[in-house]
Order: sequence, then structure tokens, then C-alpha cells
Amino acid sequence: MADRPPLLAIVNPEAGGGRCGRAAGQVLERLRARGLAVDETHTHAPGEAVEIASRAFEAGRRHFVAVGGDGTAHEVVNGIFRHPTAPEAGVHLGFLPLGTGNSFLRDFSDEGAPYAERCLAEGRTRPCDVLACEHEGGTLYFINLLSTGFVAKVNDLRQFRLRRLGEFGYVAAVVAQVAGLAAERMPILLDGELRIDDDLAFCSFNNSKFTGGKMMMAPSADPADGFIEVVVVRALPRRRLLAAFPRIFRGTHVELPEVSVHRAREVVFEMPRRQALMVDGEAVRLSPRRLGVLPGALTIYA
Repeated sequence: MADRPPLLAIVNPEAGGGRCGRAAGQVLERLRARGLAVDETHTHAPGEAVEIASRAFEAGRRHFVAVGGDGTAHEVVNGIFRHPTAPEAGVHLGFLPLGTGNSFLRDFSDEGAPYAERCLAEGRTRPCDVLACEHEGGTLYFINLLSTGFVAKVNDLRQFRLRRLGEFGYVAAVVAQVAGLAAERMPILLDGELRIDDDLAFCSFNNSKFTGGKMMMAPSADPADGFIEVVVVRALPRRRLLAAFPRIFRGTHVELPEVSVHRAREVVFEMPRRQALMVDGEAVRLSPRRLGVLPGALTIYA
């Protein structure tokens, strides 16, 4: 398709336990067979997609495909948006969700890779906000969500200590964190007006609805509305937390009395401290200070 700029596919071959590396070639060839110009590069280490995307943006690339899971897309977004000109540069990002976690695209379809492939082939696009987390070392960008507290600790334990256990590692991490559950005070200020200063089980700052594959953390989130969907879960007993946890898969946890949902363009952390966070499914440890929105800064194939 001569009228469409070439796509740069950044492939994480290790995503999905190596499944991505085995499947990516065939999918990209199908796109080429439909007339798309697709250049391809592979990562060889965690974090490398950040540098590849950054260099490609500097070289004038504006159309990217993240081939892997949510983590691959997260790295590509951060490589691009480390450049101050990115929000106005007309960046397009497609996805081929061949990794372990493929949550973001579920907002638009539950078909996964076939849906993503069709969107790329047909040039089907829509605007998408990018959220920015300012912290002690710079700025981290995300398109899915950032979570603190219980959810982040579960993810942290699973990724850093229990990854070798596979899916059972997630169950083991939940059990371990419930056993040591402790509410935390984390005062936040929304849009300079609403202060939340309660003991919390966890808090999630969402651009899109889903996390962890099928968990509907923020059922009313819209990735193109210019707002952060803030889901606050106040302290609750261990037994009640375990009983309530399955409700996340239906999005009905927001109906619980301990849960409140807010919309904001800015979130300020009034007592910033270094802590475990889950950002687009990735486990990171940093001290968040402020969250903001870059409205419509990205055009996605979806």
C-alpha cells in the first residue's frame, strides 16, 4: 500500500514463553502479503524495545507495531514519549498481542491477535491518551494503568520471585500478600480539589478497563476521554478481600462500599515514597509524585 508509511515492528521473541518469536514471522508476512511495508527488528534483552523505539523516532519513524505483550507495548511507548515532541508528532502504534499479558486491546475486542492484525491490515485507527507518571528519576509513560498497594505487591512478588512457577506463581503471590495484608496511607489530591486520605488496600489509576488479561479493574474507563479513572479500594479484612477479588473479573467490585471511583486530569501524591507499582503489567519500584494526561497523544490501530 504505497500511500501508507512503512511500519516498524518491534518484536519481543521471548514474550509468551517464546510463543511470540515462533508466531511473529507468519503474522508479519501476512501483513506484507496484503501490501503493507513492514520493517522488523527483534529485542534481545528487557528494556531494549525502549531504546529501539527511541532511536527510530529520532530517525523519523512515526508508525510502530509492538509485537509481544503489554510489556512490549509499554517499552515502545516509553521509548517514543521520552521525546518532548512526541505528543504532537502524529505517532501511530499497532499491536500484535502474542505475549503473556494482552490486556489493553481487550477494551476494543476479545479476539486478540486476529483483531489486531485486521486493524493493521485495514488501517483502522482511533485516538488514545497517554498517561505520564512523574517520579524521582524522571517520567514514566503508560497507556493501560498504574496500580499501588495490594495489586502492585502481588505483581512485584510474582515477577521478581515467583515467575518460574508460571500461572501458579500468581496464585501463590495472592495468598502470600493476603496473609501479610496491611492497609497503607497514601494521601492523593485529584485536580487540586478532592483529597483522599484514607487507609487503602490498593489504588489504581487507569487509562483503560482491563488488566491481567480479563480483570476489569476500571469498567467505565475510556482511553480517549482525557481523564484518569481512579479506583480507590479502602482497607478491608483479609477474608472480605478474598471474597471480593473475583468480582474484578466482572467489574462489579466498584459497587462495594469500600470502593470509590473518580475521574481526574491530574493526581498529586502528597507523601511520595518509593514503593512497588504495577505499570502496564510491569513491576517497577519508584516514588510517584504526579500523574497527568497527554490527551489524544497517540493514534492506535484498534
